Amino acid sequence: MRYPKDHGQQTRRRIVENASYGLRRTGADGLSVADMMELADLTHGSFYSYFKSRDALVVEALAWAMDQTIAHWLELAQGVSAEKGFDAVVESYLSPRHRNNPARGCALPALAADIGRSGQEAQRTFAGRLEQMIDIIARLIPKRSSSDAQQAAASLTSLALAA
Repeated sequence: MRYPKDHGQQTRRRIVENASYGLRRTGADGLSVADMMELADLTHGSFYSYFKSRDALVVEALAWAMDQTIAHWLELAQGVSAEKGFDAVVESYLSPRHRNNPARGCALPALAADIGRSGQEAQRTFAGRLEQMIDIIARLIPKRSSSDAQQAAASLTSLALAA
């Protein structure tokens, strides 16, 4: 049986997405390689043909999760005033649907504590995406100077970390 040309890429993406859901549900330390592969309906034996290490998968899964949140926030704010965009992001973030589904929710409250104990690459990835998230919120805060909006956005985002 022949696989399509992009079979490897599709499988890798499936592993990353499912690992992302699992990591947000149980934490970065809560899943083994075998657990993450099982989430993608694969055996752990094929893991190293897709990733150098468990940490490499954790970094990709973290980035994917945070990129999903960033894309969602940008989508909510697109084509509306900053104030309406801000309201839409906050309303979506605080909604029962988001709150009650941590596996598909924001990586900030789900993984922030674990990232502090993770490797440098995971910490850099988290910090970089966090800065992007703060920038998005800052652009949506109306009637404030850029530095005030940045400070308010950082404060609001820190509340998401504690959620």
